Amino acid sequence: MGTPVWSHAGILCTGEHYKKVVKLTFHKGASLPDPAGLFNASLEGNVRRAIDIPEGAEIDPAAFRALIHAAIALNQTKPTRNR
Repeated sequence: MGTPVWSHAGILCTGEHYKKVVKLTFHKGASLPDPAGLFNASLEGNVRRAIDIPEGAEIDPAAFRALIHAAIALNQTKPTRNR
């Protein structure tokens, strides 16, 4: 079985399950605003950020939606080329 991947104009995040957590890794998470502090894993990386969700935990739905919308907006921006 493969790893679930959610995308829109590029990869938004992937999902993995472990014994104690479900991990949602945002491909460009380091570039996303996270005012609610949802990112709690993979914080040392320059590109990715993750949310580890332990069994029974709840995530603020509005903050999660905002993170998804920010990831979509980031994917829809075109990189600037040096001329």
